[in-house]
Parts: sequence; C-alpha cells; structure tokens
Amino acid sequence: MTDRAAPHLRPRVVASIEARMSASRLPGKVLMDVAGAPALERLVRRLTRAECIDAIVLATTTNPADDTLADWAEARHLPCYRGSEDDVLDRVVEAQRMMGSEIIVEICGDTPLLDPRVIDTAVTRFLKGDVDVVSNTAKLTWPQGIDAQVFRFHALEKIAQTQTDAAVREHVSLYFYEHPETYRIHHLAAPAEETAPEVRLQLDYAEDLDLIRAVYARLEPRFGDGFGVRDILDLLAAEPELAAINAHCREKAVR
Repeated sequence: MTDRAAPHLRPRVVASIEARMSASRLPGKVLMDVAGAPALERLVRRLTRAECIDAIVLATTTNPADDTLADWAEARHLPCYRGSEDDVLDRVVEAQRMMGSEIIVEICGDTPLLDPRVIDTAVTRFLKGDVDVVSNTAKLTWPQGIDAQVFRFHALEKIAQTQTDAAVREHVSLYFYEHPETYRIHHLAAPAEETAPEVRLQLDYAEDLDLIRAVYARLEPRFGDGFGVRDILDLLAAEPELAAINAHCREKAVR
C-alpha cells in the first residue's frame, strides 16, 4: 500500500497489523486461504478501504517462522517491521516509529472481517479531540473481530519506555484500559443494527476459519471486498447455522 496524501494539518494515521505464524491455537492462521486469498490479504484489502488511514505497516517478529510473512509483505510492497516475538508493545512502537506515525490504529492480524467503516468512525471520533483512546474492544457491542483502537504514538511510546509488566508488554494497549484515571477513554458503541457482541468474527480456531470462509463464499460474489458488518449479520440471521459453527469457541482472558 502506498501512502495517501493526508489532508492539510491532519495528523498522520497509520494502522499497524500485529501478526505472526506461530499462534498457539491455529499456527499459520494469518496466511491460511480464505476464498482464494490469504487471511492477511483479506484484512489488508479491507483496511485499504478505510478513508482515514494514511498507511499500513505489518509488525511481525524476527522468528525465522515469520520469514514467510516478511516475504509476503515485500511481494505486495507493504511496509514491514520485524521485532520481538514476546514484547509486542516494543514491536508496535518501533514499527510505528519507522512509519513516522502520529496516530496509531492498532490491528490484530486475526481480524479478516474487520469493517473499514468502523475504523473510520473510530479515527474520526479521535480526531475530534478530548480523548486519549477511542476503542470498541473493552466494552464489546460489535461482533468480536470488528475491532477498532486508536491512540497517539507518543502515549504508547511513553508506556513502552516506562512499563515492564509482562502482560502490558504482550498486550499493546492494555495499560490504557487498566488506568482510566490517567487516560480519557471513549468506548465506541455500535448502532442497534450492528450490536452483536456474542458473535465471533475473528480467526483463532479452525471453526472460526470455517465461518469466515463461508461468509466470504456467500458475500464476496455479491459485494466484492466491500461488504460490512451489517451484511454479515444479515447473512447470519438468514442462515443461523453459520453462526453455530464457532459459537462454542471462547477467547482467553488477558489477566
């Protein structure tokens, strides 16, 4: 993705995708095929549709297992930073520093159904001011995997420079949420028609992959890459057996 010309005086907004091949539950998931393209390619295509993002960077690791991710990024001319496998906070900060970022949009590589309109909503709200973080992950209203987290580079850089807690180093934005007395957090809420926090649209388990493939197989022929969370929820309402595919899967607690 080539950088877009940012509007005059608007801070530079960069999305960093955290991805690695050695995921514990589903190794190699980010490059698994989804209707003819790797899951990570699906995510990048959707992010590219977000009007408020100026650039995208892949933040992967120096583990040799992630050579394939670095090669993939190079082949598609996507900026890539390789850093610590365990210290994800440092990896993201250095990736964003490399990009000259002012505003960070934190993206996990396991969200190939992410909705770019939700990202734009989060960035737009952040740029209005009076907040340090805009997020829809701490208080879920959208389906899981329709994530949006926005904060300033310098705020995350300061956390990286001062905090040593292992959970904070692993979970990039955790410190913000654990210190609401310090950071003004705006919890973005979904409109009623997109409220479905019980629905899993992220990629952690083989069952998640089955659902994501089914969604693309049904919606891409009608909408191309442009379908959003409302289209997905309409599909699941029409075919409830699809939502049952991964309904038993659960996310592990951070703490």
